[in-house]
Amino acid sequence: MLQTNFIRENRDFTIAGLTKKHFKDAEQAVDRIIDLDKRRREVQQELDDVLAASNNKAKEIGGLMKAGKQSEAEEAKAVTATLKERSKSLDESHKTIEAELLDELVKLPNLPHSSVPEGRTAEDNVNILEEGAKPTLHQGALPHWELIKKLGKNQAPIIDFELGNKIAGAGFPVYKGKAARLQRAMIAFFLDEAGKAGYTEVQPPIVVNADSGFATGQLPDKEGQMYHDAQDDLYLIPTAEVPVTNLYRDVIVAETELPVRNVAYTPCFRREAGSWGAHVRGLNRLHQFDKVEIVQINKPEESYKALDEMVEHVKSLLGKLELPYRILRLCGGDMGFTSALTYDFEVWSAGQERWLECSSVSNFETYQANRLKLRCKGADKKTQLLHTLNGSALALPRILAALLENNQQADGTVKIPAVLVPYCGFETIE
Repeated sequence: MLQTNFIRENRDFTIAGLTKKHFKDAEQAVDRIIDLDKRRREVQQELDDVLAASNNKAKEIGGLMKAGKQSEAEEAKAVTATLKERSKSLDESHKTIEAELLDELVKLPNLPHSSVPEGRTAEDNVNILEEGAKPTLHQGALPHWELIKKLGKNQAPIIDFELGNKIAGAGFPVYKGKAARLQRAMIAFFLDEAGKAGYTEVQPPIVVNADSGFATGQLPDKEGQMYHDAQDDLYLIPTAEVPVTNLYRDVIVAETELPVRNVAYTPCFRREAGSWGAHVRGLNRLHQFDKVEIVQINKPEESYKALDEMVEHVKSLLGKLELPYRILRLCGGDMGFTSALTYDFEVWSAGQERWLECSSVSNFETYQANRLKLRCKGADKKTQLLHTLNGSALALPRILAALLENNQQADGTVKIPAVLVPYCGFETIE
């Protein structure tokens, strides 16, 4: 959430940033917030003055009583009663204005970093790097949703969408045999690599309360995309970012504890309402999927260096998996609500002949920290909001799709990348 004082002191800058993100009616929204903030401060000042006057009158009453000035004491009591009623009214007005101000603030997305390109859609994202040679497949090579039907022998298909549909519905596949083992292998590999990079592994809950969803910006922005249990008012997590970042809600972190680096594996759940078409076939778009997430908390002056380190970490994973990939810097119109700068990673899907997003790495600056009330206390005892960052390292479905498609052999088998063989215990899927 943007800070009110920043908006007030940087009106034009804020409007320009919101406009870059294609936020509708940016100028009107900013001016409403500035007006509400002005009214709040005026009411607060009047409330402070009334409370001070009430306290002074209360002190006078005792002196007047001791001096035997009964009538004057009664007059002072009457004034005090009036002041108390006024303070009560002002306090109620202050709370009403604060609630209105919060309602307006939560509607505003984060402001984009200066390096974010102009643009409205994914077509306007900037390709900043492309690594790895796209494989040339044999005649008759298949996309993964066809390939899996031929793999696994008696367990075919090794990824069963129809069985998952029977149990839960579309978008909940069942992984069998070597596909299940390969999933487990990738999770272990990603966690181990994160550990080597200095991340502490945590295992958080996979449901969160509304306060947690609000703190990281999923609520109210993405409420319709989350699975919600109304009876207990709990949400299935769309990403480990939510519970892992919320470990630090209402926390003041000592400067010596920074940077905080955590990694978690969790299943993730997304309703994906409104998604359909050929581009979401097979593993391309699921309601439940596995992901390893890296999360950092850092000082503002160090956060963009940390973002670069996280990008390098994801690059190293894709390189070790021998997958061709590219990195996109997202434009203002294609960025997430809470992000200040996002890099998307896409792997090449040889069977589909297109790029598939497999990771987003983002810096949220103080946007989440302001909602979290996540601060740092330095040696000077002053507190400041910290920066939060996260990235997929990695999401499994499209990685698995690319591994299957890119490594399919003319004899019908699929070769496993060497780095995963010690984890899964086999070199091929046949």
